[in-house]
Amino acid sequence: MRYTQLRSFNAVAATESVTAAASQLNVSQPTLTTQIRSLEDEYAVDLFFRTGGRMRLTDAGRQLQHITRRMFAEEADARHFLTESRELRTGHIRVGAVGPFHATEMLVAFHAVYPQIEISVSAGNSQVVLENLLEFRTDVAVLAYFEEDPRLWVSRYSRDRIVAFGRRDHPLFTPTRTGIRLSELHGMPMVAREHGSNTRRASEAAMAKEDVRPRVVMEIGSREAVREAVASGVGFGFVSEAEYIEDDRLTMLPIIDAEIYNDANIVCLRDRLQSRMISAFLDVAKKLRG
Repeated sequence: MRYTQLRSFNAVAATESVTAAASQLNVSQPTLTTQIRSLEDEYAVDLFFRTGGRMRLTDAGRQLQHITRRMFAEEADARHFLTESRELRTGHIRVGAVGPFHATEMLVAFHAVYPQIEISVSAGNSQVVLENLLEFRTDVAVLAYFEEDPRLWVSRYSRDRIVAFGRRDHPLFTPTRTGIRLSELHGMPMVAREHGSNTRRASEAAMAKEDVRPRVVMEIGSREAVREAVASGVGFGFVSEAEYIEDDRLTMLPIIDAEIYNDANIVCLRDRLQSRMISAFLDVAKKLRG
C-alpha cells in the first residue's frame, strides 16, 4: 500500500468521480484508475461500485474513507504547523454551525485577528454538524446539543432562551400579551423543526414533562422557512430568542411556566486541540465570550 494509492482513493471517494479527482490531484485519469485498481487487487477488496460514470463507495470503501479523512486531516495539521508563521498568515479553517447568530460573531472576530486565513462555513442541525466534525469534514463546530463523547472537547459559549412565536392575529399571540404558558399550546397547530434540531428536542422535552401535546401540522428543516410558515398562519413555532428576527407579522412570547434553553457550545475533537489553527479559533472565541 502506497501513499499515492490512499491519496487517490480519498479524492475519488470525496468527489465520486475519477475525472474530478484527477483534476483535483493534477494527475491523469488512467494513473488514478490504476492506483485504485492496484489497491483493490492487492487487498482483494472492492472499494467502489462503478455505475454510470459514478464511483460510489462500498461498505469497505466507507470504512476506509473514515481512516483516510482522519489521515489527511492530520497531514494538513502537520503541513500548517511546519509552514505557517506564528501569526498564522496563511491557512484554512472549516467551521460547522447550527445557526448563524453566534457562529457569525465568532467568525467576524477571528477574521479581524487573522484576516489572511480562509474561512468556510457549513450549516445544519446539531446531528448533521456533529457528524461533519467527527468525519473530519470540519475543524470546529458551534453546536446546540450533543451527547457525551470522550472524543470531543466542549466549551459552552452562551445560553439562550427558547421562546414561542405566532402570527399577530393568532388568539394566543396578540401583541398585548407578555407571555404564554405551555398548557395553552395543547392541541394547537404547530410548525416544528426537523428531528435532530435542538430547538425541537428541548421544546418537546419541556412539553412532554407537562403532558402538553400540540398538533404538528408541518415539519420544516429551516428556521427561516418555519418563520414564514408561522407568518402565513399555519401554526405557532419555537425559536431561540437570540435568533428571533423581528417581524411586523409576528409576536414572540416567553414561556412563563418553563425554562427552555438553547446552548451554544464550541466543540472540536480532543485529538486536534493542538492544531494551531483550531487553538487560535478557540482563543478568539474565549476572548469574545469574556
